[in-house]
Amino acid sequence: MGGARRRLMAGAMAVVAVALMATAAEGYISKETWAAIGRANRHGPFVGLVVPNAFEMVPVLNSPKFVASKTVPNLDVQGRRFRFGSIGGQNVVMVMTGLSMLNAGLTTQMLLSLFRVKGIVHWGIAGNANEDLQIGDVTIPEYWAHLSLWNWQRYGDGKDNELPLEAAGDYTREFGFLNFSDYTVGQGNPELSANELNSVWYQPEEIFPSSGVPEERQHAFWVRASERYYALAARLEGMELPRCVNGTTTTTTTCLPRAPRVARVSRGCSGNVFVDNARYRQFLRAKFGCTAIEMESAAVALVAYQQGVPFITIRSLSDLAGGGSALGNEASMFIGIAAQNAVDIMLEFVPLLKDDVGGH
Repeated sequence: MGGARRRLMAGAMAVVAVALMATAAEGYISKETWAAIGRANRHGPFVGLVVPNAFEMVPVLNSPKFVASKTVPNLDVQGRRFRFGSIGGQNVVMVMTGLSMLNAGLTTQMLLSLFRVKGIVHWGIAGNANEDLQIGDVTIPEYWAHLSLWNWQRYGDGKDNELPLEAAGDYTREFGFLNFSDYTVGQGNPELSANELNSVWYQPEEIFPSSGVPEERQHAFWVRASERYYALAARLEGMELPRCVNGTTTTTTTCLPRAPRVARVSRGCSGNVFVDNARYRQFLRAKFGCTAIEMESAAVALVAYQQGVPFITIRSLSDLAGGGSALGNEASMFIGIAAQNAVDIMLEFVPLLKDDVGGH
């Protein structure tokens, strides 16, 4: 009995060892998941739909324009759910990232690594830095930059002082700085005007394009959306959208002053910061020409750029960042209509890509 028991235990341990070896050989994605990914890719190439939050995604799932796939409706991989279907005859795979540049970048890279994606459409809401536009307007920026990568300068140094590691090519003064003393209340008082926080210098991202030499770094600050996609978006420019929350027209507090419109704009700006400060909004507008300001699009843009995949971002304005408009607490009041407007324009845009070959 003892010998038989030992042989049984040894056999069980061998089975476990083989199973562990198989798991290690497969990496973090199982054979079953890889097989499902292969089945899904038979329906490609797809337009990849990348969305930050559930309230910007659920209206798509509820729209009759989105037809879920009957063969592979969704596939869960490493905490992300990829949803398959079609919009206007164009096959799509949709994924929600969650907030922040990190989540957006990781999710976009997973999307491109796992599936046959010919292009990316990203949408959602954004703060507004352009006072010529209105809450609810849908913006389509041509360029995106990441503005929360800084070199923070030591107290006592000025704009003519070289930054640490600047000579090595790690950092640069090319894109300018924000000096905290410029925003000190009571600048006429010398005791108040000198701010030990000094200045932060905006930095480009270090990137490694897939078409380049591995580990040979390049830098990117302004990343341009696909020229083809941006040109196609001109077909939607000027399109008017509903101006009232819940479709009502009798309650002035739930209606915007005019019908929101679609506008192609020059620049959008992202960062791992929720901007609710009017003075910083004004700085971003004056310094960088930002219109939409939010927390994900530049990450999507940078990943798409490095992988050579066309992309475009559609962002509806939910509030004047930091306040100052006659609409009061804009974001909480108009977030629903802003999210729906972004969804509506995305649903109009994606069918335009049906005959586009794309890249990747």
